[in-house]
Amino acid sequence: MAAPGQNVAVVVHRAGELRLENRPIPEPGPNGDRVAIEPGVPREMDEFCKTGRYNLSPTIFFCATPPDDGNLCRYYKHSANYCYKLPDNVTFEEGALIEPLSVGIHACKRAGVTLGSKVFVSGSGPIGLVNVIVAKMMGAAVVVVTDLSASRLQKAKEVGADFTIQVKNETPQEVASKVESVLGCMPEITVECTGVQACIQAGIYATRSGGTLVLVGLGPEMVTVPIVNAAVREVDIRGIFRYCNTWPVAIALLASKRINVKPLVTHRFPLEKALEAFETTKRGEGVKVMLKCDPTDQSP
Repeated sequence: MAAPGQNVAVVVHRAGELRLENRPIPEPGPNGDRVAIEPGVPREMDEFCKTGRYNLSPTIFFCATPPDDGNLCRYYKHSANYCYKLPDNVTFEEGALIEPLSVGIHACKRAGVTLGSKVFVSGSGPIGLVNVIVAKMMGAAVVVVTDLSASRLQKAKEVGADFTIQVKNETPQEVASKVESVLGCMPEITVECTGVQACIQAGIYATRSGGTLVLVGLGPEMVTVPIVNAAVREVDIRGIFRYCNTWPVAIALLASKRINVKPLVTHRFPLEKALEAFETTKRGEGVKVMLKCDPTDQSP
């Protein structure tokens, strides 16, 4: 166990090689607080920043995008403009989960989820789950989730999914048919969280004519999709890139207890056991694996 005064950091040297290293402790500016950080910081005030879509700025710095080593370390220095003060009733763990939660907020806003929406979420990993949570909070009447894993679908039920479908060997058209069957109609909104070609295809087939498909999961650059099917039925296909303007919303939701993200954390490790934590994730165990960087705070 490293001494509290050391800045232990997890550093990626190459694919599959993580090392624990001791780095210099950065000096913060004045007025430090309990905060959650937004990892993307634009370097210039360009047209994207001026219109409120700073996540699309080509100048953006993003934590842990090479050559930056990220912030899996005991001490980290970040732009004050992208640090958001946490209320006393929001824990550091909840603060750490604002990042994935922000993906769900941005995706559901781009999708136009509103009161009474019928929503299909493809994929029940952490990002799929936050989309379930946010869609229900924004007023979705019913949410159906698909995944290969029965245990992850059970977690989806725990966080608010109304229906789940375990996918096995079905074709994309068969998956779409099952979604329609459980909902009693085709969903107006599909949120695709896997990036898998077959799932994108199923998302197009499943979405009601005139509806919206949001692509959240990132797979290969080139995929084959039934684009004419989407075009003739006026299915809008929208992308998202990370998030923007979501931290204040997420903090307000957590502070008011309108949403609960705590069930997403299934494993916890001290920073010194980071390699074990990554192996746990690599084996596909649990949902969110939390690294505790503060040696004095190992509680949830």
